[in-house]
Amino acid sequence: MFKVIGGRALPAARLLAPRCGVWVESVRGRKSRNDPPAKSKEGRIKLPPPVDPVEMVVMKERFTEYNLIMRALRLEFKEEVLRKKYEEETGSLAEERARQDAEEHKILMEWNDAENRRMLKIRQLRVQKETAEADQRKLDVILKRDHEKQAFIQQKEQEILQLQEDAKNFITLENLDQRIEEALDRPRNYNYAIDREGRVVKRTVLD
Repeated sequence: MFKVIGGRALPAARLLAPRCGVWVESVRGRKSRNDPPAKSKEGRIKLPPPVDPVEMVVMKERFTEYNLIMRALRLEFKEEVLRKKYEEETGSLAEERARQDAEEHKILMEWNDAENRRMLKIRQLRVQKETAEADQRKLDVILKRDHEKQAFIQQKEQEILQLQEDAKNFITLENLDQRIEEALDRPRNYNYAIDREGRVVKRTVLD
C-alpha cells in the first residue's frame, strides 16, 4: 500500500496501471425506497436523543436574540443602501428636475395668463351684451309708456271733443223755450211693450 495525496491508501495495482485508463473509484450507493431494512436493524425502534430542558430554554432564548439581531442588521444595511441610492439619484438628477420644474411652472403660468385674458374678453363681451340688453329694455319701457300716454291723451281729447259736440244739444236757459216748443210739436210715445229680442210689439195711441 502506498500513501498518496489526501492521506488515502491506494493499492499498488492501481498505481502501476497504464495512464490511458480511467480511474473509477467504487462508491457505496444508497438504498432505494423499496429495499427492505437490514437484518441487523430489524425490530429496532429509533428514539430521538434526549434533550435537556434547561439547555432547550437557553438555546431558544439565544436563537430568538440571534434572529432579532440579524433582522436589525438587515434593516440597517437595507436602509443604508436605499439612502445611498436615493442620494445618488437625487444628487445627479436634482438640477435636471429643478430645471424641468421651472420650465413646467413657466409654461403653466403662460397658459394661466392666456386663459385669464381669454376669460376677461369673454366677461367683457358678456357685460357689454347685458348692459346693451338692459338699456334696450329700459328704452322699450320708456317708449311703451310714451305710447300709452299718447294714446291716453288722444282718448281724452276725443272724449272732450265728443263732450263739446254733445254740449251743443244740452238744454240751457237760453234755449229752454225753444226746446219746449220742439217737444210739443214732436211728441214721443214711450208707452210700448217689447219682446225678448227688443222689438216693439204693442204701443198705445196718444190722445
